[in-house]
Amino acid sequence: MSASFTPLFIDGQERPARSGATFEVRNPYTNEVVGRAAAASSEDCRNAVAAASRAFAAWEQTPAFVRAGIFLKAAELLDTPEYQEKHRAAIKAELASSESVAFGDLLGTVATIRDSASVVANLKGENSPSQILGGYVVVQRRAMGVIFAISPWNFPLALSFRAIIVPILCGNTVVLKSSEVTPRTQALAVEALHKAGLPAGVLNLVSTDKSEAPARVAEIIANPSVRKINFTGGPRVGRAVAVKAAEYLKPCVLELGGKAAVVVLEDADLETAANAIAYGALLNSGQVCMSTERVIVQKGVAAELAHAIKTRFSELTAGGPGHRLGPLFSEASAEHVVTLLRDAQAAGADFLVGDAKREGAVVQPHIVTKVTRDMKLWNDETFGPVIAFVEVDSVEEAIEKANDTEYTLMATLWTQNVHTAFQVASRLRTGTININGGSINSDGRLGGLGSRDTDVGCSGPSGYGRFSVEEFTDTRNLVFHPAKSPAHPL
Repeated sequence: MSASFTPLFIDGQERPARSGATFEVRNPYTNEVVGRAAAASSEDCRNAVAAASRAFAAWEQTPAFVRAGIFLKAAELLDTPEYQEKHRAAIKAELASSESVAFGDLLGTVATIRDSASVVANLKGENSPSQILGGYVVVQRRAMGVIFAISPWNFPLALSFRAIIVPILCGNTVVLKSSEVTPRTQALAVEALHKAGLPAGVLNLVSTDKSEAPARVAEIIANPSVRKINFTGGPRVGRAVAVKAAEYLKPCVLELGGKAAVVVLEDADLETAANAIAYGALLNSGQVCMSTERVIVQKGVAAELAHAIKTRFSELTAGGPGHRLGPLFSEASAEHVVTLLRDAQAAGADFLVGDAKREGAVVQPHIVTKVTRDMKLWNDETFGPVIAFVEVDSVEEAIEKANDTEYTLMATLWTQNVHTAFQVASRLRTGTININGGSINSDGRLGGLGSRDTDVGCSGPSGYGRFSVEEFTDTRNLVFHPAKSPAHPL
């Protein structure tokens, strides 16, 4: 496998880091070096922000339909055999992804672009009477300026576009920081948009060595030209980003971790539920913020559901090329997963499927029973192919168990009674509740609700904010006074 080089992209030009520094990119299955990427210096980061700042005035004035057209052209390019092969080669090299994940990342990207292009229709203001006799008020939605976007590795192309598309369509310009795991795959987003006609400076790409990432991120956040930050990733880094942004009173959109619960009631379609649970837990080997991690089922149907899920889990194995499930993105991640499994086993949990072992970065699917709330496996996001299977006596207990988490990103409810669905779903404290469907989908504006406990903080480990027009525009109040002003008291 030949190693590639991924440059920075600043002000419409590919370029190496000013220092010439690079970092290695390794395949998680073979540990082979599959690429090198430019390691941005402080100067590179300043130049990226400056380029975005210079481009802002003209881009904000570009008609919304022109902005949308560029993204739709990029979607057409990504849907060609040339880009399909570029993407497939990059994601398989950097993540050892299965065919389904590679296909889903590209398909999801094209769908996201085509769906999101319509947000330009929401760039509308409003007007109202003024308190001043004869005057009126016009409220405009205007772009904010330079947005700093930080995108993760797990669906590298789709999540890169998710990080940039609404901000740019709203008239902002962007500095995008790629993951050190997938710089080559994420650079395809910039390449496609550049070929589609996006003007120089509107989108700039920087990549950093992992050891230097905290310093580079802090510098970009501190830059006076940066108006807002959006970050998708884990809660630990998300908190650090939020703390640094708070130093400068800069707002954030944070889409962080998940611990999705699936509540299965006695009247559920168990075969369909089992299929959806297996998909929700094992897609990308569980490396999705929306992954199913907890299955909470009424006892009357627990044995039947457990058998159905076990059958599906047993049909799937993780490994390298040719396997339907790929490895985790690093050996450290795999070790984190098996540590949670072993800790749970030592505290009394049992394995219906799995053995709490790993081979390098490969972890096989696991179903864990007898999991209690004092175990880390119940409380911590595994980001691996693992579900905790918990039986409950009543609907009330199911709701209580589902809400017994700091994560508030996603949940699913299985019942064939529409009245029960409304009553129960409204009591599940997550940003999105799926009714009779899998936990992984892109409908709605994904985001958490904040912490369940105000003593913990306002955000919670699922983050806050949405990738929406409201988040990436300011409102400007234009107060029109009458031609003949009323008398003033002084």
